[in-house]
Amino acid sequence: MQIYQDSHGRLPPAVVYGKDGQPLYSWRVLMLPFIEQPELYKQFHLDEPWDSPHNVELLARMPQTYAPPPNKKSRLPAYHTVCHVFVGKGTAFEGKEGLRLPADFPDGTSNTILLVEAGPPVPWTKPEDIIYDPDSPLHPLDCLFHDGFRLAVADGSVRFIRQDIDAASLRAAVTRNGNETMGPDW
Repeated sequence: MQIYQDSHGRLPPAVVYGKDGQPLYSWRVLMLPFIEQPELYKQFHLDEPWDSPHNVELLARMPQTYAPPPNKKSRLPAYHTVCHVFVGKGTAFEGKEGLRLPADFPDGTSNTILLVEAGPPVPWTKPEDIIYDPDSPLHPLDCLFHDGFRLAVADGSVRFIRQDIDAASLRAAVTRNGNETMGPDW
């Protein structure tokens, strides 16, 4: 994602929208050229939704980057991923345009989650991620591992977070501008 920002001046949006305002496809498609999949990216009809007759044929070409570890593949339907971003007020993927690192991250890039490998499986090109609402319970982040989940932080680091992380610490890490204090379990 940082390389995407270097090329575009901002992070990718969580969802690419058509001229009519309808969601077309996920940030995961935009990332293809940056995860050594430029030929696959060129095959997408970028003006069509993820499930158009043409684009749906590309589901079977899901990059390994979005696939679960080999010993966890049986836990997901074919061509599904649990690589998600949080969307909603205060998240790294708030709004319809990508944000800028570090300018739009006053809490600090080391304290903000960019993506998680957890949550409900979705077709990898589908524009569906984890909705964050500060006034609602957190979405369950279980899936592949029984004791926690992996995540990528806006500073480029990757972490394994235990399932029993304090909810306040997790909420603080989901938001980029909440001015929260990170708990000792972060």
